[in-house]
Amino acid sequence: MKPLTLNIRLLLIIVGLLTQITVKSQETMYPFADKGKYGYINKTGKVVLQPQFEYAEKFYEGLAVVKLGGKRGFIDNTGKLVIPAQYDQKVDGYFSDGLACVKQGAKFVYIDKTGKTVIEPKCEHAYKFSEGMARLQVGLKFAYIDKTGNVVIQPQFEGGWDYKEGLARVKKNGKWGFIDKSGKTVIDFKFDEAFEFSEGLANFRLGDEKTGKWGYVDKTGKEIIPAQFDRAWTFSDGLACIRIGDFKTGKFGYIDKSGKVVINPVYTGAYFFNDGLACISTSPLVSGSLKDAKWQYIDKTGKLVISRGSDYYADFYKGLAYVSYAGVLSYIDKTGKVVWSASAPK
Repeated sequence: MKPLTLNIRLLLIIVGLLTQITVKSQETMYPFADKGKYGYINKTGKVVLQPQFEYAEKFYEGLAVVKLGGKRGFIDNTGKLVIPAQYDQKVDGYFSDGLACVKQGAKFVYIDKTGKTVIEPKCEHAYKFSEGMARLQVGLKFAYIDKTGNVVIQPQFEGGWDYKEGLARVKKNGKWGFIDKSGKTVIDFKFDEAFEFSEGLANFRLGDEKTGKWGYVDKTGKEIIPAQFDRAWTFSDGLACIRIGDFKTGKFGYIDKSGKVVINPVYTGAYFFNDGLACISTSPLVSGSLKDAKWQYIDKTGKLVISRGSDYYADFYKGLAYVSYAGVLSYIDKTGKVVWSASAPK
């Protein structure tokens, strides 16, 4: 074998360095708090950004909201403040569709990733972009704009939420329905409550909050799972959490997309499935609240896979969950192993 020439060796070194940079840029980083400051770890629990911020959030589209000197700005994954900490509060203050909604004083604006203001809406409240559209509260009504700032759907709704899977849930004359991105009504205003589409289905309620029943519709408005549950939540990882019984004594379980109960309602508290696991509790209910709540994790068969009880619920996010054990903040992996832990409180 002939020895590598100098140029080839240099090329291989450059490729290796670029690969390392790419891996670094793609590495998931998780915010943590320790002794009143926030930093970031990687998936193995290694601290990659030392605690230095007054507050910090997850990364979205390569940037994360942090708080410094009482103001909010954005950092990249090296910790560099790429958009100065100058905003007064987080709204939906993370990047979505390449833009972030921020607030300075009483004014809402949308900025790009250089920090340049690209949209200055006239409104009482503005929200993040989702699927190319953002909702605004104008007076007491909701409207929608596109990424040029053009008002595509005029203020006319009593309530409005983000677009999900092509549709937005909106409220008119006391009822909820769904519109497409032109503002056309796709599902009539007939629900007393409804939530966004997720995995092709949206949960809805018919009747009042105490005695009404919940079911699911598809994007044509067809009732796929009849209204029968005392409470129902959106689908995630193929399952949805439902409650049988009232909010004071009811129990939580999970259904599949046919409406079949696949995990019996035996839990006093439950949340969405994420990364194949759901946070549940069997702590005693007292007047609708958990007493001395401890939270564990089940898989999609209902098997208890992490038995150690956390002080509060926490969803898994890209392989880790941010929990609290006896007041000590910790990140655990999907086996329940602690990969990072904060200093014990004194």
